[in-house]
Amino acid sequence: MNNIKSKKSIIRRLFKNILEFYPVMFPVAVLCILFNAAISSIPAIFMQNVIALIENNWQTGDWNAVGERILSLVAILATFYVLSLLSGIAYNQLMAIITQGTLKKFRGKMFAKMQTLPIKYVDTHNHGDVMSVYTNDIDTLRQMISQSFPQLLLSSISVLTVFAIMVYYCMWLTIVVLIGVTIMFFVTKKVGGGSARYFIKQQKALGHMEGFIEEMMNGQKVIKVFCHENESKADFDKINEALFNDAKTANRYANILAPILNNIGNVLYVFVAIIGGVLLVTNVPNLSISGLAMGISIVVPFLNMTRQFVGNINQVSQQINAVVMGLAGAQRIYDLVDEESEQDNGYVTLVNVREENGQLVECEKRTGIWAWKHPHSSDGSVTYTKLTGDVRLHEVDFEYEPGKTILHDISLYAKPGQKVAFVGATGAGKTTITNLLNRFYDIADGKIRYDGININKIKKSDLRRSIGMVLQDTNLFTGTVIDNIRYGKLDATDEECIEAAKLAGADDFIRRLPDGYQTMLTENGANLSQGQRQLISIARAAVADPPVMILDEATSSIDTRTEAIVQRGMDALMEGRTVFVIAHRLSTVKNSNVIIVLDQGRIIERGNHEDLIAQKGQYYQLYTGAFELE
Repeated sequence: MNNIKSKKSIIRRLFKNILEFYPVMFPVAVLCILFNAAISSIPAIFMQNVIALIENNWQTGDWNAVGERILSLVAILATFYVLSLLSGIAYNQLMAIITQGTLKKFRGKMFAKMQTLPIKYVDTHNHGDVMSVYTNDIDTLRQMISQSFPQLLLSSISVLTVFAIMVYYCMWLTIVVLIGVTIMFFVTKKVGGGSARYFIKQQKALGHMEGFIEEMMNGQKVIKVFCHENESKADFDKINEALFNDAKTANRYANILAPILNNIGNVLYVFVAIIGGVLLVTNVPNLSISGLAMGISIVVPFLNMTRQFVGNINQVSQQINAVVMGLAGAQRIYDLVDEESEQDNGYVTLVNVREENGQLVECEKRTGIWAWKHPHSSDGSVTYTKLTGDVRLHEVDFEYEPGKTILHDISLYAKPGQKVAFVGATGAGKTTITNLLNRFYDIADGKIRYDGININKIKKSDLRRSIGMVLQDTNLFTGTVIDNIRYGKLDATDEECIEAAKLAGADDFIRRLPDGYQTMLTENGANLSQGQRQLISIARAAVADPPVMILDEATSSIDTRTEAIVQRGMDALMEGRTVFVIAHRLSTVKNSNVIIVLDQGRIIERGNHEDLIAQKGQYYQLYTGAFELE
């Protein structure tokens, strides 16, 4: 019952959306479909009238008058057929526009929603499965809106119209047809229900397979390095086999339905012919609204109406699977659209200011001086706090899942211009701390203050605008090199981007590219080395010119020679900024103001390089071990 209610709610919501998108065009298309369906029943009335004319004038009729009457009926029928043709062309054209327009708007809604989702969603959902919503599920929706819905409406109206004509002409034969249709209904419910269930499983299996393929494409180098090709093929074969089984079962159900219904229709046609003949021979009084006597003019059109009636029932049954798949696709689309957006209750914003008589004054023009604009609801006043990059964590606890604490009682501070390094084994909580600074996740307990302001009060977009990040995994986008650098600051001039590249040590190799800064990058910069991609990423952070920088293994993918070049640029980049560094190469953190050693989410040591070496604790062991390895 809940499943039925769910499908009904999806249908209501879908057509409500279509009406919102096309408030005039969609009703016009529906009217054209209704008109086309109603006209499809006209031939039965035409045939009855023609046969009745001939039957009534067989012995003594005026054939000239009969011929004129038949010609007038043909003219009327031709007119209706022309109108049917026009309405058919109209609704097909309108539905093409409505379908593609609706899909365009849904894709826009989904992509807009994706931009508002928290990082947690990206971390916990298979990327290939999400892509499947944009491709496979959208395609099933296209088929349902453009083909299944018009065909269902057309066939349903035709069924109702033909049924009304049947009842009007002969109740006896209508009862025979209804018995056959009842049998068809139960067969459709039994077989169609099974196929619908497997078509939904097929959609899910398809999403799973696309996710696996994406994962394998991203990891091709790793697969080849470890000679894992055969194992990858074996894993893919299992997923492909599961998809095959679901698709095979679904299509087997679907393909067996049409022949069964066709044969039931053929048997029904024969029964109508036999019972009609019996009624003619036995002179049974015709039970009908029309008051017409039972005759050839009733039986012959009734046979054609039976075939038309059964054909439309068959058309409806064939669309069931497409409708179910479309609804399953719509459900997945709405699941994405309905995902809870990232919550942001911050009200402190980042603004440009200038100094006048020792006071900070907000202004529109970029001055190079930023301040936190802090409105106070208690008295309506507004205070401005200069952005300096003072970051402090007080007794912070964090857990990704309730009951599984990742960080325990983390307290630290970074004064403006200081460099703080995080050291520890994988999983110690280093990257988690930087995620909390950006509010990709919110803390379970404690406080994080930025320039003395609780970061929960700062709007997330303004908070993140003040923090630059260089990650270990570099992401470059399709576009020119200079566009990728400008990603850090969209209104940056070409000169600013070039200066940022020089600061990062990227200018030299960029100028040696085929088109220099205008060289197009595709597929995450596949035509560049890993080190070159990282240099562009560092330049992107440099052009943003933030007061706080987070460097998460920023030089991990760069060779020793390049690292020396980058390190000089990084030192220039870090000058005057608060910097948080995560590094496994301990040589890169020696000059940090404070080094924090983490173990299983707890701070176990802190101090500068000389202090920690003197303590001969875990940092000493890590450093000397790394030194011996080098």
